Amino acid sequence: MKSKAMAIGVRTRISYCALAIMTIILSVGENTMAQTKSTAVVKNIVLVHGGLVDGSGWKDVYKILKKDGYTVSIVQEPTISLPDDVAVTKRVIDSQNGPVILVGHSYGGVVITEAGNDPKVAGLVYVTAFAPDKGESAASIIKSAPPGAPAPPILPPQDGYLFLDKAKFPAAFAADVSPGLASFMADSQVPWGVEALGGAITQPAWRTKPSWYLITTEDKMIPPDAQRAMSKRAGSTVVEVKSSHSVFLSHPQAVAHLIEQAATGAVVATKEGATNAAAD
Repeated sequence: MKSKAMAIGVRTRISYCALAIMTIILSVGENTMAQTKSTAVVKNIVLVHGGLVDGSGWKDVYKILKKDGYTVSIVQEPTISLPDDVAVTKRVIDSQNGPVILVGHSYGGVVITEAGNDPKVAGLVYVTAFAPDKGESAASIIKSAPPGAPAPPILPPQDGYLFLDKAKFPAAFAADVSPGLASFMADSQVPWGVEALGGAITQPAWRTKPSWYLITTEDKMIPPDAQRAMSKRAGSTVVEVKSSHSVFLSHPQAVAHLIEQAATGAVVATKEGATNAAAD
C-alpha cells in the first residue's frame, strides 16, 4: 500500500510539473504574440506643416489618428530657414518613445526630407509636398515646374518674407475648402522666409527610408505632374486624390488613411531591408 501511495504521489508531482511547464510555454507564446502585434505598426506620428500656414490645419487629421490609437505630435516650425525648421522637427522626433512616421505637407516635405535621416524615422509621408533631391530646394523645384503649369501667386518678398496674394489665395491654395475658411487662411498667412524657400537638401532621407506620397490632382501650388515626378523618383507608394493643395483640410480621412498605411508598411519595409542586407 505504501509503495502504491508513493507511486501515485510521484505521478501527481509529474503531472503538476508538466502543467506548470505548459503554462510557462503558453505564457511565453502569448507574450511573444503580444509583442509582435504591438510592433507590427509604428504608433508615433509626427506632422509637419507647410509654408504660409501653421500646425493647427492638421486638427482633423490629428483627431482621426488619435481616435485610431496613434500618438500624434505636431511640429510648429518658424518657417524662417530650413536648418531651423529641421532642428525644431528633430526635437519633436527625439521626444518620441519609439519609431516615427514623419509626415510633411508642401514645404513640410522639404523639412522631412532632411529631418527624416534621424534614426527614429521609420517612414516618410509626403502630402502634396516637395520631395527634393540632394542640392534641391522648394525654390528650385518651383522654378523647374512643367511647361504650362499655373504659377503660385507669390508676392514680391517683404523684408525677406513671402506671402500669397490674398485675393488669389483661395483659388490657388484652398479651392475645395469652405469660402469662409479659405478667406480666413488668406488673412492669417504665416510669413514664409525666403531663406526657407531656398534651403537646399544635404541628404534626402527618401533614398534610404520607405516613403508614401499623396498626389492632389487639382493642385495649383505644386503641379500634379511635378508631384508625380518627385514621387516616382523617390520610389514612393502613391495615391491620388481629387483635391486642392489644402487636402489635409478638405480630405482629412484620405490623408489619415495613407498615414496609417505607412505606419504598417514601414515595419514591413524595414524587415525586408534587414533581410536583404543579411542576404548580401
